[in-house]
Amino acid sequence: MNNFFKTTLTLAKIGDGYRYIWYRNFLQFRRTFFVSLFWVILEPLMYLGAIGFGVGSYINNIKGQSYIDFFFPGLLCSTAMMVPFFEGTYTNFTKLTFQKIYQHILLTRITPQEIVFGEMLWATSKGYFGVLGLSLIALFLGLIQDWHFILILIVLLITCWLFSCLAMLITSVAKNYDSFIYATSGFIIPMSLISGLYFPIEQQPLLLQIIAYILPLSHSIDLCRAILRHDFMDYRLYLHISYLLFMSYALYNLSSYKITKKLIR
Repeated sequence: MNNFFKTTLTLAKIGDGYRYIWYRNFLQFRRTFFVSLFWVILEPLMYLGAIGFGVGSYINNIKGQSYIDFFFPGLLCSTAMMVPFFEGTYTNFTKLTFQKIYQHILLTRITPQEIVFGEMLWATSKGYFGVLGLSLIALFLGLIQDWHFILILIVLLITCWLFSCLAMLITSVAKNYDSFIYATSGFIIPMSLISGLYFPIEQQPLLLQIIAYILPLSHSIDLCRAILRHDFMDYRLYLHISYLLFMSYALYNLSSYKITKKLIR
């Protein structure tokens, strides 16, 4: 426990080595741009068309708004969850376990903390690329109509960071690739189903409502919808942002500690 607090306190002293980690990932992303484009942007766009406009055409309104207006903020949050999570698990586990890339990087002046921070920053960036791409398309479809959407982009950036930290934490304890299948099927997918992405959380049994608000995705979705409604006087909005910031901080420090310990060992 003392080592955990010691590692946490030294995170503020991270040098600029993380930039090289980020840039290395960016170069790889650029080489596989068209494959990455499908996963990062086109897949969420298909959900927007199939569910938002397709299924939504059979629903007159939901909570006083069209289904596409209800679904779109949730889809943005889901993208901000999925892309960083998969980038931070499968990719980083391969680098850590099989390619031994981090062990080779440690032979340079780059520290373990800088490696972890750089990888988290890259997973966040890749998720945010998807969010921005989907938002640009939504702008042309008329789903974004005022400047308050800038506030949503800030929330989505925090969400991308939070799930990149969560992904790194799972990577730190994973034994094999099956560990990520369990995490995805047993945690990420169920969270997307009960967190208000497709229908209001209030329509679920009380137990599922409680579980939904323990999980971070529901807070991101509710926060984005409140901003689009210009409902800035709702105290729950500030509870949501406080929860996201706290979880981001806690997961960042815990995952940094776990991966750093694993790299040094």
